[in-house]
Amino acid sequence: MKTSLAIIAVATLTLASAAPASAKGCLKGAVVGGVAGHYAGHHGVLGAVAGCAYGRHRANEQDRQRQGQSPAPAGQEKL
Repeated sequence: MKTSLAIIAVATLTLASAAPASAKGCLKGAVVGGVAGHYAGHHGVLGAVAGCAYGRHRANEQDRQRQGQSPAPAGQEKL
């Protein structure tokens, strides 16, 4: 179980590092998610990955709002 979790974590970090280095929101989300995941059943790495993804989502959403663009409702993205 730990081996497969470690492989998933390494693969996730490898794929994440392929994108441009923009950790806005990711670090805070990863810390909060890691702590929450640790206390919710010793799933700290999984919590950190999920927290990072959520932190990036929130940072992008706040950037859009600062620029005056409201996000499109789900299923109605602009093409």
